[in-house]
Amino acid sequence: MRLNILVSPTWSTCLAGGHWVQTQLLTQNPSANLRVYAGWWPMLWNDSREMWNGTHMADPRVMPYWDCDRVIGQGFAKQVDGYEGIAWDSYYLYGPNARWDTVPSPLLDSGGTIYGERENPGIQIRILLEK
Repeated sequence: MRLNILVSPTWSTCLAGGHWVQTQLLTQNPSANLRVYAGWWPMLWNDSREMWNGTHMADPRVMPYWDCDRVIGQGFAKQVDGYEGIAWDSYYLYGPNARWDTVPSPLLDSGGTIYGERENPGIQIRILLEK
């Protein structure tokens, strides 16, 4: 199972969402077959590579990425959400049978802010873990 999160390294709501993923999904499910791809990029005036050290989420199942050009956010906005712009403080949940060809699919759940909608991916992940 894959959970993609798209976040800013300084916005408190993004950091709270990342912390929630770490503590509530990963730490509480240590044997879950869950891979988290965390895309971090500058969205706010004080966001920078120096503000991100790659250790915001310290689980080995987390693959952190710094994307100074926001290519990942642009790709999710256009290919998955259907708009021109940049997706951020968003999550995208894919099941174990998802294909990553041109557009990742099938999408099981998505939304944002991550922290504001924290119950949605938690419910979806628990359902998949119980199967």
